[in-house]
Amino acid sequence: MPVTDISADADTLTVNITADFDAPLDRVWRVFTDPRQLERFWGPPGWPATFTRFDFAPGGLAQYQMTGPRGETSRGRWEFLSIDEPRSFEVLDGFADEDGDLTGDHEPMRMVFAFEETATGTRLTGKTYFTSADSLEQMVQMGMVEGTRLAMGQLDAVLQDLRAYAAGKGTRLEVLDDQHVRITRLIDGPRDLVWRAHHEPDLIRQWMLGPDGWRMTDCEITDTRYRNAWAPEPGTEGQAFGFEGDVLYSEPQRRTVMTERMSGTDGPESINDLQLYEEDGATLLTMLIEYPDAATRDAILATGMIDGMEDSYARLERELLAA
Repeated sequence: MPVTDISADADTLTVNITADFDAPLDRVWRVFTDPRQLERFWGPPGWPATFTRFDFAPGGLAQYQMTGPRGETSRGRWEFLSIDEPRSFEVLDGFADEDGDLTGDHEPMRMVFAFEETATGTRLTGKTYFTSADSLEQMVQMGMVEGTRLAMGQLDAVLQDLRAYAAGKGTRLEVLDDQHVRITRLIDGPRDLVWRAHHEPDLIRQWMLGPDGWRMTDCEITDTRYRNAWAPEPGTEGQAFGFEGDVLYSEPQRRTVMTERMSGTDGPESINDLQLYEEDGATLLTMLIEYPDAATRDAILATGMIDGMEDSYARLERELLAA
């Protein structure tokens, strides 16, 4: 995790962040000034950003939209005030409407990003200036500090070559907080096929089986709902079970969000946010899961879920992508 400090200062009306990266200055600079790379971390998990405009010059504008797990949107814009490549840039940041105009709901904030070389890489110092104590308090209550920490925590995957970051490391679990975990797995194949493998029943049946000795007995998926069920093969211990849920949001080839609960029960229900990113013929699969509470999270993780997912993802590469 690159963030070493983030805090709000009521005396100076600022939010301050310090982050250290094991990457050269020019690489970190590009991550913050290339909209396609910014999209991979600008926004906390579950609210990825899409930049629709990026005029990187003094007086230029950047416009972006963050989309929540149920399709909710939050729009913002930057007005670039100054640029000193590759040392710093300054923007006026504010909430925006569909046309990219400031909404007036919140006072715009001045943000300064400064970059400096260190013995181990690069240090980012960020400072956001507010015009009033009320404005600062309002943004803190909206989750700005924690949201920024979580957003910056995604930068390790962006700064490294994708294969160097994830190849051979299997299915990895990160516990983000009491309700959220992030699961990542590099799939050695193109995004379009990985997407189809998660959305076409004929393909799903070939790999989403968990440990050896299990078979998929039911696989139904539509634009709005899905249901999957499994049963042990003869001689394998275990009881048949299934999961079902609703499709909350879908952006083909990139993201799909579904609820999940065990079939035949009233819950508990999780929200599974699947996102795919392709680089050099490989696809990084990221699954952000939201649980109702820490107890539910721990109980589900204790079932061996991660091991079962790894068995399935390995089968996906072996049965579908290597064919």
